Amino acid sequence: MASVYTHQSSNVFKTYILMGLFLAVTVGLGYLASLYYSSPVIVYIAIVFSVLMNITSFWWSDKIVLKLSNARPANRKDFFDLYTVTENLSIVAGLPMPKLFVIDDPAPNAFATGRNKEHAVVAVTTGLLNKLDKSELEGVIAHELSHIGNRDILLMSAVVVLVGFISIISDIFLREMMFDGNRDNNKGGGAFAIVGVILIILSPIIATLIKLAISRRREFLADASGVLLTRYPEGLASALEKISSYNMPMKKTSTATAHLFISNPFSKLQSGQEKNPKASFVNLFQTHPPINERINILRKMIN
Repeated sequence: MASVYTHQSSNVFKTYILMGLFLAVTVGLGYLASLYYSSPVIVYIAIVFSVLMNITSFWWSDKIVLKLSNARPANRKDFFDLYTVTENLSIVAGLPMPKLFVIDDPAPNAFATGRNKEHAVVAVTTGLLNKLDKSELEGVIAHELSHIGNRDILLMSAVVVLVGFISIISDIFLREMMFDGNRDNNKGGGAFAIVGVILIILSPIIATLIKLAISRRREFLADASGVLLTRYPEGLASALEKISSYNMPMKKTSTATAHLFISNPFSKLQSGQEKNPKASFVNLFQTHPPINERINILRKMIN
């Protein structure tokens, strides 16, 4: 029978695969760059930095995300409904109570982060708390708890590292090329240098596509798992409608963490954009699936 843990093992396996892929790609790029620059030390630098980035992401990803979002701790006294809803749903899901944080932002949104269920965090904006009723808040919190139970938070942390660090390596390499046009490429082998340039240009694009594909699928799975907790699909569906109707982006967010939120924090009037046929191509490059599609799936569960 499906539960909040249905996809946990799969996500743990995918996390290790992604970390292994990250190491392989980073070392490969470092090797090609070392050929181009005739400097073997670049490979060792790539290995050290990739290991350090993996460790940092695993142990401190929640603190980094919370700092970037300007989130503050939410106590039971000041945020009673948020605290009790999360506490009750955590019991239903069989999960430890996550730490709760609030972001002072009028845009309604929420995310979960952390390395595992024992060190998980759920953060919501003040806009979300002001705009949603209790059943809608339950739908959102259930969605975020599903990310925790399914180990999505660990998986997405690995994706952040892979995309971010590969992009940094590529950017450094390409900038150096622009200011060093007189370099003798034959030192490292002309063919290897050409292949290296092509891969370094394409690698951040490929990594970004991996990030988008994974995060979009995670939202559908978390929606379904969240409904298993609340037994009330309309709560989450109604919450998503209110979230998507807000016409201003969040004030404090980052492209590196955008995929963690329940809804794209940069989007404006998503529901209106999705009705435009010309937006179909753009939707392929969004970190979240079309919100109208998510709402339709949820409401089909009612019938």
